[in-house]
Amino acid sequence: MLTLPPRWARAGSVTVALAGAVLAPLLLLVATGQGQSEVAVIERSGELLLRHGTPYLAEPHTVAEYTPYLPGMALFGLPRALFGADGWPTRLLGDARLWCAAVFLGCLSAAVRPGRPGTGGGVGVGFPGGVGGGSGGGGLNVPVLAVAALVASPPVALPLCVSGVDLPLTGLCLLALALAGRARPFAVGSALALACALKWTAWPAVAVVVALLAVTAGRRSALRAFATATVGTAALVLPGALRAPGPLVEQVFAFPTGRGGLPTPASSPLPGRLLADLGPGGWYTALALLLLAGLAVAASLVRNPPRDTVAAADRLALGLALAFLLAPATRFGYLALPAVLALVPRLPLIPLPRITGPHRPPRPGSTPRAVPSAAPHPRTPQVVPVP
Repeated sequence: MLTLPPRWARAGSVTVALAGAVLAPLLLLVATGQGQSEVAVIERSGELLLRHGTPYLAEPHTVAEYTPYLPGMALFGLPRALFGADGWPTRLLGDARLWCAAVFLGCLSAAVRPGRPGTGGGVGVGFPGGVGGGSGGGGLNVPVLAVAALVASPPVALPLCVSGVDLPLTGLCLLALALAGRARPFAVGSALALACALKWTAWPAVAVVVALLAVTAGRRSALRAFATATVGTAALVLPGALRAPGPLVEQVFAFPTGRGGLPTPASSPLPGRLLADLGPGGWYTALALLLLAGLAVAASLVRNPPRDTVAAADRLALGLALAFLLAPATRFGYLALPAVLALVPRLPLIPLPRITGPHRPPRPGSTPRAVPSAAPHPRTPQVVPVP
């Protein structure tokens, strides 16, 4: 990229990063049918939802037959059930990773889109000291290059290529935070409902975003967002849950916490997992620490609620990071979610430099040329002193 002009060097670097870190490996993995087991789990749950109205097997016998997600996640498996896996085009269209990535990118694009002037949705508002500066409501004013660089970064590129399962939840949480900054309670509640119907790890976002709305838009807006999120989540989850309540509790809640019929593969050596490996006492200790961390974050929302979207994103990232660190069954990859939540509001502006020609230092004793403050009328002669 050193041979490119300065105005294109940064864009070229980001393009190469996207091609090398995302497009090439993703297409290769899709073409060869490789990926983490989560991809097959989501696609199977979509087929089960289409045929039986529930994404859960009644009697799973292997870890691969467990579906540790809420019913909303099965929607990303519906394209595979509809298109099948015969031939390259249908295999590509049916891959759950592409739809997870599409939802993530769509939510991120909606979150960073500047609000309309005069509606409380100004450019970059709500991120003091971060992107755009300012205070009040508004979205995340992040340029296209910064978003592209984020997608090419390891916390996003790796899960996008191999599984994609946490990307829709991440995008919906970011969208809910941005919409809360624009004081749009119904849209906030809708985004939260979609996130909470995917994984129960999104539920803490409801408390954080509602606390932000209560401070910035009033209690009525906060209650409206909470009611919308609650009713929307119930509408998305209950139909599938009522058809298989036992398998849902076993696979969605017991299995991920290490209390299912089979041991969970989530066994990264983080504090909660190390405590759980000590036996029942260690497992209960990890659970107690997890509950205490949750209560501490909840108390902070009451005593010192976030007053802008940067503070809300930080509070949510902190709560989720503590949850993933202290959970009895956990993975290092889970920490990508709080990392992205904390990173996006702080993405720096990446302006392209304006190239106006080579700079020539003034000659000794010369008088600098006057620079007009505005373009003159085409019929009005412009007089410029010449040394």
